[in-house]
Amino acid sequence: MEGPELPIQAEMVELVPNGKHAAALGTTTVLSLPGDRFDENQCGAEMEEFLPHGAEKKQTHFTDFEGKTSFGMSVFNLSNAIMGSGILGLAYAMANTGIILFLFLLTAVALLSSYSIHLLLKSSGIVGIRAYEQLGFRAFGTPGKLAAAIAITLQNIGAMSSYLYIVKSEVPLVIQTFLNLEEKTTDWYLNGNYLVILVSVTVILPLALMKQLGYLGYASGFSLSCMVFFLISVIYKKFQIPCPLPEQGGNTTSSLNATLGSEHWDGPAAPLPPEMEVCTPSFFTLNSQTAYTIPIMAFAFVCHPEVLPIYTELKDPSKKKMQCISNISITVMYLMYFLAALFGYLTFYGRVESELLHTYSRVDPFDVLILCVRVAVLTAVTLTVPIVLFPVRRAIQQMLFQGKDFSWIRHVTIAVVLLTFINLLVIFAPSILGIFGLIGATSAPCLIFIFPAIFYIRIMPKDKEPLRSTPKVLAACFALLGVLFMIMSLSFIITDWATGGGRSGGSH
Repeated sequence: MEGPELPIQAEMVELVPNGKHAAALGTTTVLSLPGDRFDENQCGAEMEEFLPHGAEKKQTHFTDFEGKTSFGMSVFNLSNAIMGSGILGLAYAMANTGIILFLFLLTAVALLSSYSIHLLLKSSGIVGIRAYEQLGFRAFGTPGKLAAAIAITLQNIGAMSSYLYIVKSEVPLVIQTFLNLEEKTTDWYLNGNYLVILVSVTVILPLALMKQLGYLGYASGFSLSCMVFFLISVIYKKFQIPCPLPEQGGNTTSSLNATLGSEHWDGPAAPLPPEMEVCTPSFFTLNSQTAYTIPIMAFAFVCHPEVLPIYTELKDPSKKKMQCISNISITVMYLMYFLAALFGYLTFYGRVESELLHTYSRVDPFDVLILCVRVAVLTAVTLTVPIVLFPVRRAIQQMLFQGKDFSWIRHVTIAVVLLTFINLLVIFAPSILGIFGLIGATSAPCLIFIFPAIFYIRIMPKDKEPLRSTPKVLAACFALLGVLFMIMSLSFIITDWATGGGRSGGSH
């Protein structure tokens, strides 16, 4: 598989996490394998935006694939990949950290995610590869490629399973409320197993069969608009729901439990210190639940498996342009996360539940606005599944069918098999989702922190950046941070299993 390595001169542009160019520019020799598909007639694409008269310079195209996806559609797709159902639990996280600590943690995680994407893009620019699995191969050979492909597959299958489980459990409740039924009947349209199959076949599968990820931009835009509607509703409800709630005159918890059936209980209310008034916000909180929110927030911006596929399909691609797309997507989700958490928390304070919409349902189970919000959230979750499926299919093709031309039969078969497998899991073995939580606690830190850092350290030439150079030392610290998050997440999940709790979980 190894061929003679051909030195190719390419302009190298340093990127900092905010997507801007560093002052220093240099040239380096890039080693290329035959499979990298460099276009020798084009080098130095990174400089075109700054040197419009440098037509004599060559541009670099990483693959023979010509991207056609616009900047805006790429932002929609990446933002949709970031956004998960975890946004519903961030108000609960704020109740357990306080407003100031929550803001600090969310800001830190957003900056770390941007830096992680910067490492991925810089590594891909050095070797001319825009596939996560192939970066692993260039850094560590076949073991690196398999590690990246397996991590992406397990992480995204776990995410898709959790999304479809939400569809299975929530859609029947929404229909039941729409029909104003006091009790659930045995009709097929109230059976979650039938409904999740129906949604998978009629909505998810057609979108998953698209040839390119860029075609999902409109669906991603609609998904984001659903979450904007959710955010506006949360802000509106803050000024409509009184605090304390009228029924909170006596025992708050028992009153809330009596408002709606206990089958909707999705976790304990945030502990409320006796000395704190019910309607007083906390700016800094440390309690038994605080530690559980840190891993949840650490994975709030998981989008790394989708970054390079979106980069591949980007029209007129450059590292600067893709970093800008990433920064815009992260910033938009950062604002949505913070506002949803803040106004959700300021509505219920210490009594917010781990699933925000269930807290609203306890106030008024038949609230039409909240019912519409639940439909919007379910729509957004459903439309995220095809985005998450694309990197899994790509990883499977990298592992099993590398180097083969595009085949519609293979493209469709992998999507159908994946969706069938996930539906079977959700319908017949929902308890296995806990196993995916354990896997996610292992794969997510690898994809966000560890792999981008160690791939960068291995791929960046030592003559350009020695091992003890500042960028590589920072990357090594970043990898260690990922190991720390992994240990924390695993320990919390194992502790929950041992004590029979259900407090920890991923953001997706």
